[in-house]
Amino acid sequence: MLLLNIELELKAEKDNAEIKIENPSEYQSFVDAEWNIIYEKLRKCVESGAKVILSRLAIGDLATQYFADRGLFSAGRVPGEDLVRVSKATGGKIQTTTNGLTPDVLGTCGEFEERQVGSERYNFFIGCKHTKTATVILRGGGEHFIDEAERSLHDAIMIVRRVMKHPEVVAGGGAIDMEISKHLNKKSMEVAGKEQLIMKGFAKAFEAIPRQLLHNAGFDANDLLNLLRKKHSQPEGKWFGVDLVNEDIFDAYANYVWEPALVKLNSVEAATEAACVILSVDETVKNPKSDGKIPQDEMPEGLGRHL
Repeated sequence: MLLLNIELELKAEKDNAEIKIENPSEYQSFVDAEWNIIYEKLRKCVESGAKVILSRLAIGDLATQYFADRGLFSAGRVPGEDLVRVSKATGGKIQTTTNGLTPDVLGTCGEFEERQVGSERYNFFIGCKHTKTATVILRGGGEHFIDEAERSLHDAIMIVRRVMKHPEVVAGGGAIDMEISKHLNKKSMEVAGKEQLIMKGFAKAFEAIPRQLLHNAGFDANDLLNLLRKKHSQPEGKWFGVDLVNEDIFDAYANYVWEPALVKLNSVEAATEAACVILSVDETVKNPKSDGKIPQDEMPEGLGRHL
């Protein structure tokens, strides 16, 4: 596999290009030289032994037919990020010249196939020795459906990535939130004064997570939240969360409904800081000129005043 960053096509001369000749027959030598240059580039690509030729720049009809006659696949105007990805997967090196195309600059893969998927054609590189990645093709009936599927898939991949880096996890489904709420309520009984009300309010805020999950699923949140409170009051119920499939509560940890602990810590910290910022705003100041009206006492002379 040969990866290029050069043009393989005949191009028209730029504007104001001049060629001075003494004999009209000499013009043919310039034309022949141009054709010889392009054919020399194509010959070197074929002699490199590559079966697939990709270029970030254009590959013209002449080069495409030249390669096709010799059983080679070629594609031009490949996006730069795709070319870099292919380079990493196949071990090939992107070349800016056709000189010195030794075997060590070529990439390899087990199988190459151009396949029709829906209304688009894709090039599949299968069995690459240097890659540890895979490509996922999302298909659907509408653009919004595809966007939502991409977002969900991206979130899932990022969560797995985070767990791989920080393997600590907690139970999802609102289980950890209910457990934090229980501990805060218990701790607030040891505090007197207004601090107790603040801690109780903070504890109640954590119940918003399982409540919102139940609302999104179309379930009655009050009954299930009461069951969660009762279960979390028991020592064996600390990992119990909402079961959105069966409209019930279940052991989220035992059923592999997990959340990265680092993500939960960051979300709690960010939400707490946002709430503190809002509560710290004790007064708002509005510019009287912001509504476009100028006060009477500030109106310049010469302009009519309202009676």
